[in-house]
Amino acid sequence: MSVEEGGMPGLGHPRQARWTLMLLLSTAMYGAHAPLLALCHVDGRVPFRPSSAVLLTELTKLLLCAFSLLVGWQAWPRGAPPWRQAAPFALSALLYGANNNLVIYLQRYMDPSTYQVLSNLKIGSTALFYCLCLRHRLSARQGLALLLLMAAGACYAAGGLQDPGNTLPGPLAAAASPMPLHITPLGLLLLILYCLISGLSSVYTELLMKRQRLPLALQNLFLYTFGVLLNLGLHAGGGPGPGLLEGFSGWAALVVLSQALNGLLMSAVMKHGSSITRLFVVSCSLVVNAMLSAALLRLQLTATFFLATLLIGLAVRLYYGSH
Repeated sequence: MSVEEGGMPGLGHPRQARWTLMLLLSTAMYGAHAPLLALCHVDGRVPFRPSSAVLLTELTKLLLCAFSLLVGWQAWPRGAPPWRQAAPFALSALLYGANNNLVIYLQRYMDPSTYQVLSNLKIGSTALFYCLCLRHRLSARQGLALLLLMAAGACYAAGGLQDPGNTLPGPLAAAASPMPLHITPLGLLLLILYCLISGLSSVYTELLMKRQRLPLALQNLFLYTFGVLLNLGLHAGGGPGPGLLEGFSGWAALVVLSQALNGLLMSAVMKHGSSITRLFVVSCSLVVNAMLSAALLRLQLTATFFLATLLIGLAVRLYYGSH
């Protein structure tokens, strides 16, 4: 399977080595996101508005793309600027924005554990749109690999980490216990919508980036311009709250920078790889997330984590191994 088809290349060629390094960096950044957010907490909560972090991340990506074009890292296309080709990226930004906001609303209709487990259905929806929109057929072996990815994510969400300090007796333990498992009919409907939009946004963006013969930096410039405008409107319409930079620390700045860089890496994966490759990167990042959480937050790895890791390894072997 070639790099362009989302394959996992070997290390013999410089381009293949760069591709592998890019995937490893993206996996590390995905995995570091939650632990870095936890390090931002003050008195048990995030001290800044989530919309501020999203807006600053989009703005950082936009500035990095503009800088790469200005200094000539990627060539500007000859002739008049192809502004008409920018319009389709508005839909990508809208889909991503809708998905980010759905994540927030979903928490009202289900507990976090149920969300973490069931949200792995987006792996299936991405594969579905990948086959329908890009006309790629997955073999039975590859389909089984994606099912294993879904199972791995569900296993990890169900109990891959635990807090060894939560041993309070009596009423204190009850007060500190997690929210009971629950999901409402509306929550289930919204979750299905979230998974469908997640898969569609990923595959649509991949299709757009591959069909347009434009430099990746310019395509990203289009996408993140719409992203900044959309998130600016959402931030302004979010009502009173902390200012744009209020509550930001060095850890928060690192969250924004790492997410911006990871977004640019993921756009390269979408253009030169596939949405399926992105699924494997996100799933493999669970291992990085667990290791960092154990090291930085003193959480304990459980047997479920090792089962999830085994399932991810099997999925990678099945999908990318020799047939």
